[in-house]
Order: sequence, then structure tokens, then C-alpha cells
Amino acid sequence: MRRLRAALIRLGGLVWLERRERAFADEIESHLQMHVDDNLRTGMTPEEARRQALLRLGGLESTRQAWRERSTVPMLENLLRDARFALRQLARAPGFTATALVTLALGMGASLAVFGVVHAALIRPLPYPDPGRLVEVTGAVPQIPRANLSYLDYLDWKRMNTVALSLDVHTGRGHRLTTPEGTALAIGARVSHGFFRTLGVAPALGRDFLPGEDQPGRPAVVILSHAVWQHRYGADRDILGGTVTLDTVPHTIVGVLPQAFRFAPRGAPEFWTPLQAVDGCETARVCHNLLGVARLKDGVTIEQARAEFETIAARLEREYPDSNRDQGASVLPLAETIIGEVRPTLLTLLAGAALLLLIAGVNVSGLLLVRAESRRRELAVRSALGASRTRLTSQFVIEASVLVAVSSALALGVATAAMRSLAGFVPAGMRASMPYLDDVGLNGAVLLAACAIAIAATALFSFVPAAPATRAGIQAGAAEGSRGSAGLAWTRLGFKLVVVELATAMVLLASAGLLGQSLYRLLNVNLGFEPDRLAVLFVAAPGSDVTPGMRGPDAARAIVARAGRLPVVQAVGITSVPPVSFNGNTDWLRFVGRPYHGGHTEVLQRHVSPAYFRALGATLLRGRSFTDADGPSAPRVAIVNRTLAAQYFPGEDPIGRQIGDTSLTPGSIKEIVGIVDDIREGPLGEAIWPAVYYPFAQAGGSSFSVVARTSLDGGSVLPAVAAAIRAIDPGLATRDEAMMSHRISDSPGAYLQRSAAWLAGGFAALALLLAVIGLYGVMSYSVAQRTRELGVRLAIGAPRREVYRLVLRDAGRISVFGLALGLAGAIAAASLMRTLLFGISPWDGPTMAGVAVGLASSAMLASYFPARRAAAIDPVEALRTE
Repeated sequence: MRRLRAALIRLGGLVWLERRERAFADEIESHLQMHVDDNLRTGMTPEEARRQALLRLGGLESTRQAWRERSTVPMLENLLRDARFALRQLARAPGFTATALVTLALGMGASLAVFGVVHAALIRPLPYPDPGRLVEVTGAVPQIPRANLSYLDYLDWKRMNTVALSLDVHTGRGHRLTTPEGTALAIGARVSHGFFRTLGVAPALGRDFLPGEDQPGRPAVVILSHAVWQHRYGADRDILGGTVTLDTVPHTIVGVLPQAFRFAPRGAPEFWTPLQAVDGCETARVCHNLLGVARLKDGVTIEQARAEFETIAARLEREYPDSNRDQGASVLPLAETIIGEVRPTLLTLLAGAALLLLIAGVNVSGLLLVRAESRRRELAVRSALGASRTRLTSQFVIEASVLVAVSSALALGVATAAMRSLAGFVPAGMRASMPYLDDVGLNGAVLLAACAIAIAATALFSFVPAAPATRAGIQAGAAEGSRGSAGLAWTRLGFKLVVVELATAMVLLASAGLLGQSLYRLLNVNLGFEPDRLAVLFVAAPGSDVTPGMRGPDAARAIVARAGRLPVVQAVGITSVPPVSFNGNTDWLRFVGRPYHGGHTEVLQRHVSPAYFRALGATLLRGRSFTDADGPSAPRVAIVNRTLAAQYFPGEDPIGRQIGDTSLTPGSIKEIVGIVDDIREGPLGEAIWPAVYYPFAQAGGSSFSVVARTSLDGGSVLPAVAAAIRAIDPGLATRDEAMMSHRISDSPGAYLQRSAAWLAGGFAALALLLAVIGLYGVMSYSVAQRTRELGVRLAIGAPRREVYRLVLRDAGRISVFGLALGLAGAIAAASLMRTLLFGISPWDGPTMAGVAVGLASSAMLASYFPARRAAAIDPVEALRTE
């Protein structure tokens, strides 16, 4: 009670502070006058009597401060007083305040935005129970470190392993969805019955797949995604037990997945069906079309699981030497496979944002130092009046806290807008594979990071200007004011800070330059065809004779004929896989007449129509292209690309040679009739693989892509081509209509390169601006400190060009040191981000030289204006002011 009573009394003192201050002032003045009168009676002069009275009281300000601390809450009172004073000080210097706030807001905002994306992608765990035990299990071959599994291998792996609680598989599938409006294409996924239980996910409505529902002959059932349940079925809870027709087969709806469920490796399937091994691929061990996901047992590490699955793969290789030769195993954390190639880009951007934050901190520190130097005499006067060193230092702490608090609020707004922009830049086709972007935004982790940055910034900005508040600094301020050796000492410190800024800007500019050149080279890589005015769309036809509608090869011929008659279409081709997609759909070859030792010659396999190469604008190097005569009953033929010819027929002509499967079964023998120049079938940044092209009419499937060379540049032709295809047969469905140039621009590789280049370029531009401003500030302050020296030089006859030379020499020395340090840092940083670069070395000479010249020119331009002001000094005025 006694402590509470004392606290209430002190709080009351704050309320009546003004009245108590006046009363105490009157009282202390009365005591002072009494002492003065006593001294006068002893014969002292009035001045000496007052001086002795003040000494006896211990100083008016010290006495007032002691009284305040006894009668109020001193910490809270000082805090409020210093806060008001800090706000007044910032308001009196709008230029400094605006510059510091904008600099900090941009630096902190950019860092928080990138951190928000990095946290969502790399730090936040997967949205499944105990995600650390979830792994991706796949095959591995020399050319493909993460290769698909065959269904029969999956069954053996599931049966023979002892490290996984469960092992399930998944694969994608496009469905022809029958709707009242007609046939549409829908994205689907086929999974083994325990797939959702392995992930730890239960349907939000209905039930999961039952054991055995993935066996052939079982009734067709389907689980809906939450999105398709809402958009197609209006979130009808009575949908369970209803049917949806996929590929002309009615499927019973048994469940609806939770709204938050995402599985990035499969994108965003609308319909999930049990994987019933009825396709020809899933009955052959040589056909690989599945990816596995497993939940490891407690205590089992990734390395132990990988070792066991590699042992199983080796055992199967011995049992099935033909189909499983060189088939290994890969086990990776599921989180790592979801992030994939995004990790290096995000880490690079995070490093760039951290460097930008460093430059912002250095720049504001320099501004605070300049401001503190101008307040040295103020500090000396306040100290002489009784303010303690702690009291003076606390003022700087409060000022820094106010500055950082306002900057942090602005930075959170900048970060929010930046994170929305980063997420919005992702192409729609890639968004489903990046579900973590849904969680990007202001959350606890971002706010905690903002607090950590704010605390560090407050500590830095409190320490830097508080240096003149030391006893030595106060004495120097009293003796010199704001000029002299102390100012020159600060100038030397400012030079060092600018060196750091220039070096950091050099690192960011060089990184941005390398990424920009890498993007340019990636987008201009030789594709082997002409992407402009090339329309691409995917078509699905009925897959078997028991379903109504036109079969795949017949549909392909009809599409070529119908679309080819459109006025805007110049040529139409069909392909099983469009270019610039992926290095997959491979085949194992054996060359007739050559010794065979059981190895696998793995090449890309594509089925194309006769006019396909002409529609692409590809070049036939030798031999002939396919013709309409290469039908199902005609002799089997093939066309190979230049890479295959050079790799397997060096110094020979492959035309007329024969290839077949690993057993050279009679039906697999094909004659090479042509060589086409390399077409980039895989991603832009990957190497060209050997490829074999077969006539679509001899082995085409029910799903394929149409490529149409058009006379118009743009997407206006796409609706006409799609409408012409759907008019051929109601059973044909289309999707993914796009121009090839847009597909290339929005491809994952191009997107990652473009994002990294643009963001690094933005960081570099801000860093250059801040570094130039910092150099300008330092040179301006240096000129101000040397006004008398420069005036003397001019007074004794030094030419004004000598003044230019003195100032620019200092700026040049700073620039050289900064560029030298930055060049070393830029090479080191480029070496670390080597995986992001395409077609350019990390130490590219022209890029480094261009960045150095540009940064040096900007630095000298920033120094020119202070040099011109120095050369315009009037010697008489300079000497008079001193």
C-alpha cells in the first residue's frame, strides 16, 4: 500500500506539474534571495553575493532537477519531455527528416518484403501434420536425378522397404469433363488410395478413398477440390453421392478436400481419382509415370531412407536387368522438392535486400552525424547548465526511437505493397506450383523481423550521434563550436561510410547487370524455331473406341485440315509435347547393327505431324520430313535431331540407319529418314537433349498439342483456332491456348530470371541513389568545414581550378577505394549466385567495367556541385565569417 500510495502521488505530480513548477520556482527564488541578502550584509557586492548564493544552493538547474526527481516519476517525465523535444527538432529540419524517413522506409520495406516471401517459402513448414517426416521418393538415372517411378517398381518399393510408415504415388491427368455446355478440359490427379492419409489430410466433406479402390475393376469414384466444389457446384453439401462424368465415365463423388489443402507438385487439380492400373504404361516396368511421397517412421533419417531405397533399386536391377538397368533411387524432403529452383533466387534477393538495408542505415547514420556535429555547442551549453551525460544521451535515444518508429510504420506499408506486387507478378500457370505465395503478407514473423530491425536501427542511430555527447566531445564543442578538428574527424569518418556505400552499391549493380544479361541471353537463346506468330493449344480427344467421338489420330488430321483453312493460319502441326516444355517423355534406343551391352540410350521422344516442322519454322538439315503416306500401315520411320546425330553417329550419315527398342522387336524397328536442326524441347536454360521424332499417325495418342503459324502477331487468332477445333467434334476439348512467345516469356526459367533481374535492378538503383546522396552530403560537409582554408588559398592567389582539383581529388580517392572494395565483393557475390546465371561468367569483364565506370561517373557528378560551390567562395566573406 505504501508503494502504491507513493506511485499515485508521483502520478499526481505529473498532472499538476505546471502548477508545482511555478510554486517551486517561487520558493527557490525566495531561498536564493535570502542567501543574497545575507551575503550583502557581510559587505559583498551584489554580483558576488548572487554568485555565492548560487554556489551554496548547488546551481538552480541542478536543484530543480533534484526536486523533480523526488516529486514526480522522473523517467516518465523525461520521456515525455524528450519526446516532445525530439518532435520539435525533427519538425525544424524537414529536409533531414524527410530524407531519413524515406531512406529508412525504402530500405526496411524492401528487406521486410523479401523476408516475407522467403519466410513463406523457405522457413514456414508445410501445412501437413509433422511435415519433417514427409519425403519425396523417386527413381534416379544418370540423366535425370529425380526420375519417375514405374507402377510395378512402386509396388515392390512399397512392399520391400522398412523405413516408411506409408508410401504412395501420384500422377497428373487431364480429364474431358462433360458439362451441360459441352466438353471441357479439367485438371486431375490420380493417386494411390493412401495418398491423403500419408499427407495427414482428411476431406472436409465426405470420406477418403478406401483401401482397394485403386485396384482395377473397382467403381469409379472422385474427390473434389474445394475450389471446384465452390465454383462448379455452388458449395452444395448434398453433392456427395452425385456423379460427375470424366472421360465419358460417370464417377461417384465421395468427398471434398479442405479449402486450405495444397499439393504443389501436382499444381491445382480439380478432380482426384484413385490410380487404377489400367493404362498400358502402368502394366510395363519400363514405363515411368509416377512420383512417390512417403511418411518416414520415427527416428528414420533422410540418409537412412535413401540408402534403403537405393538398396531396393539395386536388387530390382539385378532381378530385371533389362528394364531396371541404371535405375537408382532419390529421397528428398518434400519441402525441398516443392521449393525447387526458387531457393537460390530467394536467397539472392534476400542478400540484396540486406545490402540495401545496410546502405540505408549507413546513409542515415551519416545524416545523424552531420546533425550531431551542428549541435555540439548546444550539448556543451546544456552540460554547463547541469544536464548529465546520461540525460544528454537519453535525448538521442528518444530522437532515434521517434525516427525509427515513424520509418517502421512507413516501411510496413511499403512491405505490404511490395509483397502483393511480388505475388501478383507470378504467371497464372506457375501460381498453383507456388502455394506458399498464398501466405505472403504481414504476419507474426514479418512483424517480429520488423521489430528486430527497428531495435537494431534505434541502437545504431542512438550511438552514432551520441558520440559528441561524451565529455571530450562536449569540451571540444565548448571550445570550437561546430568547426575545427572535430569536424575534420567526422569528415574522415564520413569518407569511410561512403566507401562502404559505394562498395555495397557496386555489388548490387554488378549483380543486377549480370542477372540482366543472363535474362537477355536466356530469352534470346537459339530455340531452333521461330516463336513469333506461333499459336499453341492443347487438345484432348476420346481415348478409346468404346467412347463416342473422333479418335486421336483422326482428330489430328481433321484439325490440321480445318484449322489450315482459316485465313489467318499459314501452317498447322501436331505434336505430343510442345517445344520449350520439359525434357521428358523419353525412349530407350538400340541401334541396329551395333554391339549392345545392355545399356540404356535415353533420348527424347516426340510424335509429330507432317507439317509440324514447317509450322514451327524449324530447319530440316538432311533427308526428308514426314508425309501423309507415313500412316499406320506404312513402314516405321523416324527423324532425329542434330545432337543425336552428332553424339551417336559421329562422322557418319545416320540417314537410312535403323533404330529399335532394347530387344529390337520387329514392330519397334524404324528407319531414320531425316535430320532436323536442334529444337529446344526442354526449358530455356537446359542443354539440348538427343531427340527422335516419330509420325503422329503411327503412334499418336488421344491428347496432343496444336501449333499454328499465323499471319497475325498477338493472341487474337487463338479463339478462332480453338473454335474451329471444337466445331469438328463435340467430344474434342481444348485448353492452355497461348502464343508461343508468351509461353516462353512466362516459363518458370524466364520468370525466375526476370524476377531476380528486376528486383536486383531495383535494389541496385536505390543503392546507387543513396550512395550518390551520401557522397554528395559528405563532400558538401567537407567543403563547409574547409571554408576558411579554401578562402585563404584563394586569397593568396590560388586559381579556382585548384579548388576544383582539391575537392574532386578527395571524391576520386573515395570512389577508387569504394570501387576496389566493391569489385572484390561483386565477384564473390556473383560466384555465390552462379546457379542463377545463364550464358555469362560471374566475373564477366565488360559488366564489371561498365558498372565501375557508371558508378564512378555518378560519384564524380555528385562531387561536382560541392566542388563548384567551393570554387565560388568569396575569400573576404570566408575569412570574415571565421
